[in-house]
Formats: sequence, structure tokens, C-alpha cells
Amino acid sequence: MLYLESSDIMRLRNLKDKDVLLDNCDYLIRNPKDYKGNWHSLFGNNHDICLEIGMGKGDFIYEMARIHSDVNFVGIEKYSNVLARAIKKYPKGLANLKIINLDALQLPEVFGKEIDTIYLNFSDPWPKVRHQDRRLTSEVFLNVYDALFKNRKRIVMKTDNLGLLASSLVSLSNHGYVFRKVVFDLHNSDIPNVCTEYEKKFSSQGIKINYLEALKK
Repeated sequence: MLYLESSDIMRLRNLKDKDVLLDNCDYLIRNPKDYKGNWHSLFGNNHDICLEIGMGKGDFIYEMARIHSDVNFVGIEKYSNVLARAIKKYPKGLANLKIINLDALQLPEVFGKEIDTIYLNFSDPWPKVRHQDRRLTSEVFLNVYDALFKNRKRIVMKTDNLGLLASSLVSLSNHGYVFRKVVFDLHNSDIPNVCTEYEKKFSSQGIKINYLEALKK
């Protein structure tokens, strides 16, 4: 599938200046576990905190932070090569944006009940049954997210992969979520949208984008 091929290539290529980019980024948090339960002090306000898991090259989270200056955003990316590319693309930070080099399974070590919304954009679909627990909407990860949310739980997801969408609808429903919105052609809906780098590529190829918003009290 296109996403997996592009993602694998991006992960494998090392930027020659990767370490320099990571070392000199002023919005990369190198000691995130030190802020557990106290992220508002790092931002210097009590605004809502939204989290993007798998931020890629940063198009979505950077633009969201730019548009919504009254909301705090944290992006995590497991692969340092990818994170370095985001930093190279967006060298200047924003006051309401922080990024972390982190595996999503470690999130409970970094956040207490501080997150208002989780964004999952074009996550790896892991199509084989034996890999289903690796999907970011599997029961394994939904249990991780339970420890992060402040009050109401809200997950917003975009994907081009109908198989991932279907499995996510099942796992989220089984976990007690209800769906506020589910659409199969986001770009022909009235839902406000900020594109990711993959989304721009898919859309230019005529591929429809699936979207869901799930809530749990």
C-alpha cells in the first residue's frame, strides 16, 4: 500500500544533519517524563492540550497550532528520522506547540489526565490479523489513552484505509465510544479540515479520505 511504502522509505533515510536538528530544536522536549501532570506549567497557561500521535513531517500539528493559538498542541513521533524532517521543515516553533520523540506505548509515563483530544492521522493500518494489536485504535492503545484524558475522551481519526476504519469503528464502539461523525469523503463534507502531508498526496490522486470523531464520557 502507498502509505506503508512511503512511510518505510521516510523512516529508513537518515538526514545527514539529523542530530544537529534534534539538538538545536527549541520546541522538542527531551525530558518529557519530567512534566507528567504538569504540562500546563511548560506551556504557561491552562488551555486545552491536544495530542497528535504519529505527527510525521508536522504539517497537520503545526498548522493546527498556528490557527488555534488558544489551544496547546503536543506531537509525538516514534522515529527520530521523521521527527528531524519535521524540524527541518518547521525550524521555528510556536508558543503553543511542543514535540516529543516517543513510542505511543510510553504515553502514560509522560501525561497524567491532561489531554483533551487525540488526533490519529493516517496511522499504519497493520492489515494482517496477527498485527492487529499494533493498530493505534486497538484495545491495547485505547487502554493507554484512558490514562491520558482529562475529562471527556475524544479521538479524531483520518485514514485512506477502509480496513483500518472498519476495525477502528468496532474497537472504539467496544471500548464505550460513541460516534459524533463518520464520513467516507472528508474533502466533500462540511467538516473543517487541516491536511497532513499524506492527505495532500492522496487527495491529488483522487483517493477519498475517511474521517471519524469518537467521544466517551
